[in-house]
Amino acid sequence: MDLDTGDSPWGDEPSSSTTTSPPPKPDTKGSAPAPSAPSAARAEVRTPGRRGPRGKVSAQPTRLESVDDAVDPLGPLGEAPAETSATPTDEAPAPPQKETFATRGPQPPSTFSQITGTGGIADSVNLEEDGAGFRGPPPVQPAADSDGPKRQTQRSMSVEQAAKPTFDIAVGDPHKVGDLTSSHIVYQVRTKTTSKAYRQPEFAVSRRYRDFLWLYNSMHNNNPGVVVAPPPEKQAVGRFDTNFVESRRAALERMLNKIASHPILQHDADLKIFLESEAFNVDVKNKENREPDLGQSKGMFGSFGISVGGGNKFVEHDDWFHDRKVYLDALENQLKALLKSMDTVVAQRKGLAEAAGDFSSSLHALSAVELSPALSSPLDGLSELQLRIRELYERQAQQDVLTLGITIDEYIRLIGSIKTAFSQRQKAFHSWHAAESDLQKRKNTQEKLLRQGKTQQDRLNQVNADVADAERKVHQTRLLFEDMGRLMRNELHRFEKEKVEDFKSGVETFLESAVEAQKELIELWETFLLRLDAGEDGVPYYVPTSQSDEHGEGFAAESAPSHIEPAPVAEGQE
Repeated sequence: MDLDTGDSPWGDEPSSSTTTSPPPKPDTKGSAPAPSAPSAARAEVRTPGRRGPRGKVSAQPTRLESVDDAVDPLGPLGEAPAETSATPTDEAPAPPQKETFATRGPQPPSTFSQITGTGGIADSVNLEEDGAGFRGPPPVQPAADSDGPKRQTQRSMSVEQAAKPTFDIAVGDPHKVGDLTSSHIVYQVRTKTTSKAYRQPEFAVSRRYRDFLWLYNSMHNNNPGVVVAPPPEKQAVGRFDTNFVESRRAALERMLNKIASHPILQHDADLKIFLESEAFNVDVKNKENREPDLGQSKGMFGSFGISVGGGNKFVEHDDWFHDRKVYLDALENQLKALLKSMDTVVAQRKGLAEAAGDFSSSLHALSAVELSPALSSPLDGLSELQLRIRELYERQAQQDVLTLGITIDEYIRLIGSIKTAFSQRQKAFHSWHAAESDLQKRKNTQEKLLRQGKTQQDRLNQVNADVADAERKVHQTRLLFEDMGRLMRNELHRFEKEKVEDFKSGVETFLESAVEAQKELIELWETFLLRLDAGEDGVPYYVPTSQSDEHGEGFAAESAPSHIEPAPVAEGQE
């Protein structure tokens, strides 16, 4: 409708949405001036489809006679005009001048007109005073709008944290139990968790090495395609050595924490049995009795009733998996070479420690037979220094094993776990094709019976049921193979990310321990030299305590190599 023409459909003046005139001052009785009718007409023109009869237009503007601009029912929909000044509460406000600006926003066009014009909404709103001011329609406050997304974000974070429990597992207190024939090491596993699946947030159990090995095998069988952190390998010789027990304890602790931090493995029932069960052996036997078919070799595909053999050669058709296999083989060879070099460094440090111990023994023996105290005391001090250097080398060798060496060994074993997952994927591939071959045989039998007619109806019904069952197995095995492929992609990405973080942490710890060891070694030598030149009270290091007070100055003037000249002085004192 063209509102700029002089012909108005209501027979009055046309409305102008671009220009406004200052409102006339209302009288003291609170009645609105006569020109308020065009304002109502303007509101009527904006939404002609939602308005009431035109006969109520002239009477409705009087409903706004006591509305204050500060509590405008529009709330945050518009801003007060610049020329509007504050009016007393007993004075009727000016008619709204912002209808055009307010109603051209994203709000419905009837919001302003339904309140200021004729209609049921303005009649249903109580604009009387109630002691606390005027009450208008309850608009949505900006503060509530801004706080809403924040509260929603906090709820989602709390739900996510609740769905992903945290674990803090410590393996400690290794001690030897049993007699000569059945002796083994038992570890105490302490767990702190926020998971509601456990009875208590903190608990401790005792486990031996074969229990960790059972957990690893169960995790692989229950979660085909998932890379499970493996335990350290067995060692028949020296398994009760202190250094070996400590390195194994650290490796077992890292294994459990990696399994517990995995988003899939942390919900496994076998992990709950391992961490929480007080009667571990009994619970394991009960589980095996309930699930006799879940063996180590055929637990994945036992539900399909398909015998999976490894006789057929697997040809990888996915280039992504082929590249990862080549990469893992090369990485395994490089890590094994690095571990061999690391063992050489550790052996070298142990050799230095042994040489320092032998050197200390020789110096101590020499100081015992030396008659001159000017030389015997420094030799004895140097012997003690070599003992401390020996301890330093031994400690540094052990730290190298526990920092970088254990990380290298762990990722060599992790590559073995990845290869196990690849093998499970190959078995899934073979089971899929075995199911397809079985389906094709059944379809051939079905076609033969169909050609024979209705004479073999009973057998045909049985074959039809067998074909349907074979199709179901083909569908299930194909889905298993595809799901394992997607899962292994995520697992390999996770492996790469954790590998970078673990090696970075291991190298940093290795370098920090090496720097600290060198600082400690330099401090030992500097302290020995200072004590050799001058002691705490300014006396030489090699002067006996009983002679330092009387002849300290004379001995201070002597040089360290001139041990022959002070000999008469020492004899005179004797």
